[in-house]
Amino acid sequence: MRQLAGDRSRERISIGDLFEVMGDRATGALMLVFAIPNLVPTPPGTSSILGAPLLFLASQLTFGLKPWLPKVIAGRSMRREDFEVIVSRIHRWLAFAERMLQPRLSFLVEPPAEYLAGFLCLVLAIILTLPIPLGNILPAFAICLFSFGILGRDGLFSLFGMIMAGISLTVVGGVSYGLIKAAIFFVTNWFA
Repeated sequence: MRQLAGDRSRERISIGDLFEVMGDRATGALMLVFAIPNLVPTPPGTSSILGAPLLFLASQLTFGLKPWLPKVIAGRSMRREDFEVIVSRIHRWLAFAERMLQPRLSFLVEPPAEYLAGFLCLVLAIILTLPIPLGNILPAFAICLFSFGILGRDGLFSLFGMIMAGISLTVVGGVSYGLIKAAIFFVTNWFA
C-alpha cells in the first residue's frame, strides 16, 4: 500500500488498484481496509457505505469464490495524496499487527473453517450496514481480526475473530432487543 501511495505518476487510487496490487491477499486486505474506519464512531451512514463492499467480499469468502468487486465499487477512487495520508496513519498499526502474525493453527484459515469465517464476516457486515447505535465498532473489530488471520494465514487471529464475533453478536443483539422493547413500550403507552 505504501508503494501505491508513493506512486507520483498516479493522480487517483481506486479500489480496483488496491485489488490488483494485493493479489491473492486482496480479500483479507480489502476487508481490513473497509472495516478499520468503522472502529471509531463515524457520521451516520458511513458504516452503510463501507459495509457494502464488505458484503461482497465476505459472501465470496463464504462460498470460496475468486474475489471480485462490481465496477461501481472497484471504480471508486480518491486522490493519491489522501490515500497517502490514510496509509501513513494506519501503517504503524498494520506493521505492529504484521509482526504478531505468523502461520499457526492453519486449519482455521483453510476450507471449511475459512468458509465459516466468511459467513461470520457476512453476518457482521450486514450488522454494519444497519442503523444500530454503536453497532459498528465490535463487528468491525471482529472483521479486522478475521482479515489479519486471512492475510497472515494465522489461525489464532481467526480464532480471536470467532470469539469477538460471538461477543459482538451478543452485544448488538442485546442493544437491538432493548431498542425494540423501548419502542414497544413508548408506542403502547402513547396510544393507551
